Amino acid sequence: MKQGKCPKCGSTNVYVAADLPLKSGPFGSNSIPVSLTAMAALDNYVCADCGLVESYIADEYMLKKIAGKWKPVNTAADDD
Repeated sequence: MKQGKCPKCGSTNVYVAADLPLKSGPFGSNSIPVSLTAMAALDNYVCADCGLVESYIADEYMLKKIAGKWKPVNTAADDD
C-alpha cells in the first residue's frame, strides 16, 4: 500500500497518516513497544474502499532493535 494501491481489493483510494499527533512517546497511541523503554512509531496506510490497514515502522534503528529482541516468525522451511 505504500505505493498507493491496496493489495486486497486493488483500489487506489489509499490514505496515509504519517504525521499524527501522539504518534510516539510514552503515551503514543500509534506505536508499538520494542522494549521496556522504547516505542516504535507507526505509519498507517488505509484503503478507504475495503478497510484494509497496513502499518509500517519507518525508523531503521527501531527495526534493528526489533530484529535483535523479538522472536522471529517460523517459516515453512523451519517446520520440516
